[in-house]
Amino acid sequence: MPLLDTCCGLSLKVGSVITGILGMLIGATTLIFVLISNVKMRTILIDTLPPEIVKIIIAINLVMTVFISLLLIVGVLKRNRWIMLPWVILAIMLAIGLAISIIYTAVVFFIHKEVLSGTLWIIIGFLSIAIYVYLWFVVYSYYKLLEEEKGRGPYGRPPPRYH
Repeated sequence: MPLLDTCCGLSLKVGSVITGILGMLIGATTLIFVLISNVKMRTILIDTLPPEIVKIIIAINLVMTVFISLLLIVGVLKRNRWIMLPWVILAIMLAIGLAISIIYTAVVFFIHKEVLSGTLWIIIGFLSIAIYVYLWFVVYSYYKLLEEEKGRGPYGRPPPRYH
């Protein structure tokens, strides 16, 4: 039984394709921004890495995000849940990582007495996570629907069990 029946009034299939397209667009746009901007980027755990290395790591992650989002679209269109699986796994891990990053960044803002920035970071960040997790549930629901359909016989019923 799928977790959701629709995505904002659309079918789970359409919602999953839209999610894949959004993932590709956001990943590609962020990749371009990372490559052409001079913004200093840091990692949370290893703060001693040179900025060029951090940029390369982020760029590789974004390229993989675009690729896995493309796999999601292909998997949805071909109704192949195994091709969708990398996105399903990666997306929930990214949601957890994003939540940690938002909390960490907000705490840094608060430590530096930038209360408004920290508060906005938390509000906008967790709103983004809520949307992201909803889209993950859409894709996961479609994934489970395909899994359920795989176990049905040619007439839409589960095959008989012989004991």
